Amino acid sequence: MRKTRFLSSLILAGSIVALSVAGASAAPKKDFKVAWSIYVGWMPWGYAADTGIVKKWADKYGITIEVKQFNDYVESINQYTAGSYDAVTITNMDALSIPAAGGVDTTAVIVGDFSNGNDAVILKDKKDFAAIKGQKVNLVEFSVSHYLLARALESNKLSEKDVKVVNTSDADLAAAYKTADVTAVVTWNPIVSEILASPDAHKVFDSSQIPGEIMDLMVANTAVVKDNPNFAKALVGIWYETMAKMTADGADAKAAKEAMAKASGTDLAGFESQLASTKLFSKAADAEAFTKSAAIGSTMDRVRKFLFDKDLLGKGAKSADAVGIELADKSVLGDKANVKLRFDPSFMNAAAAGKL
Repeated sequence: MRKTRFLSSLILAGSIVALSVAGASAAPKKDFKVAWSIYVGWMPWGYAADTGIVKKWADKYGITIEVKQFNDYVESINQYTAGSYDAVTITNMDALSIPAAGGVDTTAVIVGDFSNGNDAVILKDKKDFAAIKGQKVNLVEFSVSHYLLARALESNKLSEKDVKVVNTSDADLAAAYKTADVTAVVTWNPIVSEILASPDAHKVFDSSQIPGEIMDLMVANTAVVKDNPNFAKALVGIWYETMAKMTADGADAKAAKEAMAKASGTDLAGFESQLASTKLFSKAADAEAFTKSAAIGSTMDRVRKFLFDKDLLGKGAKSADAVGIELADKSVLGDKANVKLRFDPSFMNAAAAGKL
């Protein structure tokens, strides 16, 4: 449930840049801290901590790993950016707009999933996306919903000039939809499911139409990973052991998903419904292949241009090239002298090869 994904990019303006740039250098250490927040694709982290999987992998490498849940997604990112945590669960867009644009060199160690229908554009009493033209659209400004709207408009040969964006808190969207004034919304699950329960609500575009563009990652401070590769190996080991457990057949898998469902405030059916609209990379080889694909570069090019257009690539950014993004093949989008976000498939490769 992405209830707190909303103000991520807004926080960047001034405050994140003003933080001390953590992680410019690091050193070998034994104790690590990981931050995560409630969302269907990140629930395995809480489950792994509760059931001893985290401790098992930490013990294997002679380290300790504290996994902490944050109720506020943005706060978890702020804590990571400030250097209080070594790793954090985050979307690809927020990884670029907050820690990377704030000066913290960050590496995507695990590409866990992408939204495959969890995010949607909904119209009241209209079934054709073209009917959005001229309407007010309620959404969380500068969030992944804003990005989804931009992509939907582009896909239908329209632009943001053809609508009027109305910034609305995610907590208020479901109630706002019930009012006469609100005729178009963009949001994420479980709010999408709640709104679509209304007979006049029609989904006219969703993230399955831009597959792979809204990614959910586990990122870590690049300097920490460089000096402590066993930390990254442990994270990857934790993830894929938990994936294997929850995606297997039988009572154990059901119990694992029931535990994750309860922790996220839903039941098994609700959790399964959210999983159904999530492309979960449960196998390391699949995650590695996706990370190495050309799709990542195309997506991040779109994302960086969107963020620059919204003035969210940091103070003084003169173009979308301001922050360098290193892809799996070591090619760089943007400024090669200012690479701050990296997609590193090597740890997922090690997991796929059974070499952790």
